[in-house]
Amino acid sequence: MQKKRNLAAFIWMVVPGLAIYLLIVAYPIVYSVWLSFTNFNPNASGEWSYVGFDLYKQMLSDPWFWHALKNNLIVVAVSVFGQIPIGFILAYILFREKVKARGFFQSMVFLPHFLSMIVIGILWKRMFQADGPVAMLLQLLTGDPTAQFTLMLRAETVMIPIGFALIWVYTGFYMVIFLANLQKIDTGMIEAAMIDGATEPQIFTRVIVPLLSGTILVSAILAIAGSLKGFELIFSITTQGLQRNNAMVLPIYMYQTAFQDYTNPLRFAYGSAISNAIVVISVVMIGLSNWIAKKMNAGEEY
Repeated sequence: MQKKRNLAAFIWMVVPGLAIYLLIVAYPIVYSVWLSFTNFNPNASGEWSYVGFDLYKQMLSDPWFWHALKNNLIVVAVSVFGQIPIGFILAYILFREKVKARGFFQSMVFLPHFLSMIVIGILWKRMFQADGPVAMLLQLLTGDPTAQFTLMLRAETVMIPIGFALIWVYTGFYMVIFLANLQKIDTGMIEAAMIDGATEPQIFTRVIVPLLSGTILVSAILAIAGSLKGFELIFSITTQGLQRNNAMVLPIYMYQTAFQDYTNPLRFAYGSAISNAIVVISVVMIGLSNWIAKKMNAGEEY
């Protein structure tokens, strides 16, 4: 009797949450995967047929897909090799109390996370405009009243200012992660290293970095996953037309394909294929980062 009551209580507690999960999370995922293998067209009375991997083959020959992927890899590089190292160094400076007003400094670096990404994007877009603060600074430095900030207008340089915006927004997030883990470290190890004559850079590279290797890996995984699904900031920084196409990343390409390209009869199906490709690329890159971390750890142990 008691077992039946426990089973009934278990079902009563699990089934509602499981049903919500299946409805909100699992069903959209399964539907998106199914949609990418069909030629579903909502304008054709819902008619569809199975087309296999045709949309994925089309994607591999789509120049816009490779352009968006290239920009996404740039964002990943900025996140992994920009946001994480800078956040780590800032966290170490705060941990070692190398600056005054530690709480104020920490709050200012983390401040962008309290703001809407759309608001931040509009702010940085205003800074990069032809008559914005950056252009005015260029005019002041060069003495040329006609100098303009043109990096946002060229396809080969548009990701540079966007990279600075990404670093400004997300560095504080990784700083807080590293600072929280630094506070768990036994300070006796640092004191012992100082007694042995280690300099501050040596303490950071030979003591702190090995101890936080796991945190670095987790941060890299978060950075990769966030970079490949990031949408709001780049979308709001860039304007319609050529500038947005130059800075197009996979989530923006998926959005434009599925919800704006009304001339494409397979827009929902093709957009689903792009979204599934984003997931696959994320899994591959995260798996690669795990493999590299294991190899590095194995090398250190050897």
